[in-house]
Amino acid sequence: MSFDVPAIRAQFPALKETVNGLPVIHFDGPGGTQMPQRVIDRMVKYLVSGNSNTGGVFHKSIATDAMIASARETFADFFNCSADEIAFCQNSTTISFKLAEAIARDLKPGDEILLTDMDHEANRGPWELLAERGLNVQSVRVNRETCTLDMDDLGRKLTRRTKVFAFNHASNAVGTISDAKALAAKARAVGAITIVDAVHYALHGVVDVRDLGVDYLFCSAYKFFGPHVGVLYARRDAMEALRTLRVGAQKNEAPFKFETGTLNHEGIAGAAEAVEFLASVGEGSRGEEELHEARPVGARRRKIIRGVLRMEEHEQPLAAQLREELRRIPGLEMHAPPPGHPCTSTISFRLRNVTPRETAKRLAEKGVCTWAGNFYAIPLSKALGYNETGLVRIGLAPYNTAREIEFTLDQIRKIAAG
Repeated sequence: MSFDVPAIRAQFPALKETVNGLPVIHFDGPGGTQMPQRVIDRMVKYLVSGNSNTGGVFHKSIATDAMIASARETFADFFNCSADEIAFCQNSTTISFKLAEAIARDLKPGDEILLTDMDHEANRGPWELLAERGLNVQSVRVNRETCTLDMDDLGRKLTRRTKVFAFNHASNAVGTISDAKALAAKARAVGAITIVDAVHYALHGVVDVRDLGVDYLFCSAYKFFGPHVGVLYARRDAMEALRTLRVGAQKNEAPFKFETGTLNHEGIAGAAEAVEFLASVGEGSRGEEELHEARPVGARRRKIIRGVLRMEEHEQPLAAQLREELRRIPGLEMHAPPPGHPCTSTISFRLRNVTPRETAKRLAEKGVCTWAGNFYAIPLSKALGYNETGLVRIGLAPYNTAREIEFTLDQIRKIAAG
């Protein structure tokens, strides 16, 4: 079954916009994708017909309780876990802070926390602050040439003294996909808690927490067509043991013990609908025998898997075309893992004589939305030698086309030529 890009694009009202008389090209997906109409409609529907706090006996409150319970079931299919292992939060950074504060209650001075130089600040900053309490915070270096983790450095730093190992599944800056399953296994072997940032990966690969064997994994719905809501998977026994920071009136049971205060109900409704959109992309696209899951899965998860795989089948050839053409531009330096290494459809580069910000600004004048900077992956940016100036980042989504890539390449060539 062919991937119907026009049918996908028709669902995104933002794609009809123009800048300076030119159609807007959204290559800004790694910072947040656009939203399909069905997600917008679902949020509006909740605000009109369901807007209420939880725990009441009247119809809107009962409907809100049911909506949140349904959203947990939806994300359980997205992560391949149980509904009571799903918690909602403001965003991924807040999730990371709350995990760090809770886990730190059971750590003692001298205990070690291991991070990586590949990671976004959301999965670094909250842990680095714990050094103020006498905890030993270390970080795995990045191989500058390959944009991958230095596995020898990991072998030296991941020891029996390591109590927490926090790492990402994919780099939001250069697209490198790390072997999260292997990293989690190494952490388990030394008794460390595993915390995985899947914010960038969630749009570009199938998430299966059971297969990964991790304790915690989080993502943000706005990176895969939803609103600004953070979602946490917490392995049931890990969450039960976690001493979360909460008020006395809050339930001390999973997943409620992690969810402080009133949640963003309309955001949760929209986030769940974003997963349903992913599932809709996977309807009728490939046979069940082609799904590589170790255990039987339900109908919605099968569709989610197919949807994600179909989107990648569309995006990866476009990304390969973009990388190939960018390499031919004089004065352009691209940073990515080597050919054959797993990578998302995210590409970062810089021009020799034009700053990343100026490059992005000139592209924006032609309607091309890209990001410039370090993308909050500060140690990685420093390892690549760019510190605060960073790179230009182009990230593909299923609504992007070959024509958009050709137009953007033409603009980059002109900028590079001066």
